[in-house]
Amino acid sequence: MRPFFNGSVLALQAGFADINIAKGWLEGQTTVQMPNRIHICGASGSGTTSLATALAAKHGHDHFDTDDFYWLPTDSPYQHKRPPDVRLALLRSALAHSASWVISGSLCGWGDPLIPEFQLVVFLLIPSRVRLARSRAREAERYGHEAIASGGKLHRTHVEFLDWAGRYDTGGVEMRSRTLHEAWLARLPGAVLRLENNQSVADQLAQIEASIEGGLLTSQLQTDRLRSPAERCG
Repeated sequence: MRPFFNGSVLALQAGFADINIAKGWLEGQTTVQMPNRIHICGASGSGTTSLATALAAKHGHDHFDTDDFYWLPTDSPYQHKRPPDVRLALLRSALAHSASWVISGSLCGWGDPLIPEFQLVVFLLIPSRVRLARSRAREAERYGHEAIASGGKLHRTHVEFLDWAGRYDTGGVEMRSRTLHEAWLARLPGAVLRLENNQSVADQLAQIEASIEGGLLTSQLQTDRLRSPAERCG
């Protein structure tokens, strides 16, 4: 069975809540040898983009977000989806030009052909109230309070989005949900690191580094050697 490492056990309390402060602190720290191909996933509002941004800034990875490939560019974003084969082809093309990368967001299903590429998958599990508060603040910053308020041109879309995001913990595999993510994580052949609770970006990155220094990737290699060829192929 593939090992799971719980980052909370390895927490290093850096104490930074603001990503810009955290990134400034991170630039001066000694770095570990980070894997070249990393995927950070979780619910909407869990902070996958912020963590990927910080990791890329410190370790020199290129950062790609699944939303940029999933959605067609429109004046009002997140309205029209690209076909699955098109978004996968675009993402594959971008990765092919990068020596080291980190992908943030969710790509369960349409991005499954990329699974063999992942050297490390980081799963963020954040309390629902924290996620939804972040999502509300992000929507207000992105569109303006007037647009999402009652009577605003984007109010209905805003309410529907929050309702969708709020069902992450209870939804089934037909949507971006914890059920879907847990099932997807369980069949990954590579290393998975779970980071739970509401930690700062600095703490999360420190936990990833501590897990790698503690043998996360080495443990996965040893586990793979004990598995039969059929098991490795899923």
